[in-house]
Amino acid sequence: MEPDILATPGDDLRARSTLPALGGSPAVTPPTNGHAAPGALPADPPVGARPERNGNGNGNGAPARAGTTNGHGGHLDHEIAHAWAAADGAAVAGMSAASAATMVERDLRAAQSFYLRSGKRVMDLVGASVALVLTFPLLLLAALAIKLESRGPVLYRSTRIGRGGRPFTFLKLRSMVHGADLHRHRLSHLNECDGPVFKINRDPRVTRVGRFLRVTSIDEIPQFVNVLLGQMSMVGPRPPIPEEVVQYEPWQLRRLDVRPGITCLWQISGRSRIGFQEWMRLDLEYIRRQSLALDMNILIRTVPAVLSREGAY
Repeated sequence: MEPDILATPGDDLRARSTLPALGGSPAVTPPTNGHAAPGALPADPPVGARPERNGNGNGNGAPARAGTTNGHGGHLDHEIAHAWAAADGAAVAGMSAASAATMVERDLRAAQSFYLRSGKRVMDLVGASVALVLTFPLLLLAALAIKLESRGPVLYRSTRIGRGGRPFTFLKLRSMVHGADLHRHRLSHLNECDGPVFKINRDPRVTRVGRFLRVTSIDEIPQFVNVLLGQMSMVGPRPPIPEEVVQYEPWQLRRLDVRPGITCLWQISGRSRIGFQEWMRLDLEYIRRQSLALDMNILIRTVPAVLSREGAY
């Protein structure tokens, strides 16, 4: 029987119900698949349900940047900072003693863990460097195919929210027609995901080359540059866009406690097949249990997950 690398002393078995089985399909949780009432905290919030302020970049609102708006005249960065600050009071009011103890336990493990303090960053630097070298020929071929099919830049740059609510420039190979973001509002009625996430299986803005890049995850290769710059990690929650973050419930902001990653539990558990609430819970489970063993397990399982193309679009 395969040992459970996710087990830790004082494990809360109820919280572990959201984790996928290491050798099979993702676990099914009670009906919390994106239909929870907006703003409501779970009865027993995972991981303490509180944006943390521990001096390591958590709880710092994103700096304001001109020109980033949500279509209603307000700056998204200000809204994210406001939500980040307001979440403290709302989350503390609904946080049980057991949840608070869980949060303290995770912080103590992080402070005492060499891997979380230094080793994870070393693995990111080595892993991203090796990955860029190995995939460079593939990157050149993909860039050539993009240029031959459609006009526009090879790289797609997007503002994403990183650790502590800080925005950064997220890199991908362009898989859509140039200027596709301008037409997103016209396709909102076709959205196939619950929650604030926007995804369409047969998005008409995606090019033929882009569709292949997406299902094979080749379009994600430039994100290794984000890892080298310290904006992302090899393993961690996927980075959200500002418009999604301002719609988060207070407990969901906890996923911004760590650097976003290229792969995560969501990535190996079916990706777009997973409901939004379950996606958020998987991310919080990862943050609670992050370790070298868990990161290596996720990285190894990412290869067959990418090759299977399950939930990729």
